[in-house]
Amino acid sequence: MIYLDNSSSTFQKPFCVKHSIKKTLNKYAANPGRSGHKLSLLAGEKVLEARMTLANHFGLKDFTNVIFTASCTEALNLALQGSVQPHGHIIATIYEHNSVLRTLEYLKKTYHITYTLVTPNANGIITPDRILSAKQPNTYLVVVNHTSNVTGHTQPIHEIGAVCHEHNLLFLVDTAQSGGHERLNMEKDHISMLAVAGHKGFHSIQCGALLIQDCKIKPLKYGGTGTNSISLTQPTDYPEGLESGTDSIVNIIALATGVKFVERKWNDIHQKITNLTQYTLTHLSKIPNCIVYSTNANSGVISFCIKGYTSTEIASYLNQKHIAVRSGLHCAPKIHEYLGTTKNGLVRVSLSYFTHKTDLMYLIHCLKTLSKKTLLFQKN
Repeated sequence: MIYLDNSSSTFQKPFCVKHSIKKTLNKYAANPGRSGHKLSLLAGEKVLEARMTLANHFGLKDFTNVIFTASCTEALNLALQGSVQPHGHIIATIYEHNSVLRTLEYLKKTYHITYTLVTPNANGIITPDRILSAKQPNTYLVVVNHTSNVTGHTQPIHEIGAVCHEHNLLFLVDTAQSGGHERLNMEKDHISMLAVAGHKGFHSIQCGALLIQDCKIKPLKYGGTGTNSISLTQPTDYPEGLESGTDSIVNIIALATGVKFVERKWNDIHQKITNLTQYTLTHLSKIPNCIVYSTNANSGVISFCIKGYTSTEIASYLNQKHIAVRSGLHCAPKIHEYLGTTKNGLVRVSLSYFTHKTDLMYLIHCLKTLSKKTLLFQKN
């Protein structure tokens, strides 16, 4: 199977990540930080090292503000619900994933917040002036999807962060698609909260993280933290106060290993993703009846449709040709409403460092064949 669904989850994992999982199970699988014996202490040290790895990668000053979660969705929920200001106003974008949109709807019903979804300019970019135009007297938070999982457009986080800093607004960035592809520095980019997905661009397994800078977040979960067990009140310090329950040490160490792999291979990854994305965009645009909705050659995210077929029909056809892609609305309905693709959805091809050019050559060949069938049908 040719795997081209990496925006959902990378399938091919580097050896170092696979090895870290086996090594963790054999050597570090004790409960980190819960006991005084050497295995528990060693496990705690490895989790601490993982926090430092993520903090260094994203330019976060305090590694204790790295909060591990089960997924990027949980990280975004923790950020949004944990920072909620009742009757306040939030600015987000039409690119947001349902992990943001559905949480905003929950906050609207429960805490009576309001929110505004900002649209991009003609180039697919959310500009700082569009953020400012949506600002209201009670606005307290701006949420931006760094790279769209539908169109692949990447937003100017540094410029938006500067505006948020100037106007004393919290700034939450969703890096589910950009992590491992795009550089961000929380301090320099004035990012208050940053959500991470480990199993995508970092080539790890299912794990997430929320990185927090200069703001206080209330917990979503309550329970054991390994500190001050006599108290029935949840700790307020990070990371314990936001990480109730036993840390998933296998996932956490695998995530840190994936981040280190990306750092070692950064230039190679960036160059390969750019070259393969540009190749795919160029050849898709030459296929009759194929409409391409992506233009960013750096993202590895390419969405398209072929007239005469639904996205599901195209994905099913490609599956028969042993090619794995994603079809539908990709859990981001507002950008589909904006593009007018809600009815049939879009086909998404998403690349990784382990994608080969020959994979894409075969994809293009199959799509050309399908397009010819459409043209023949139209003539008849």
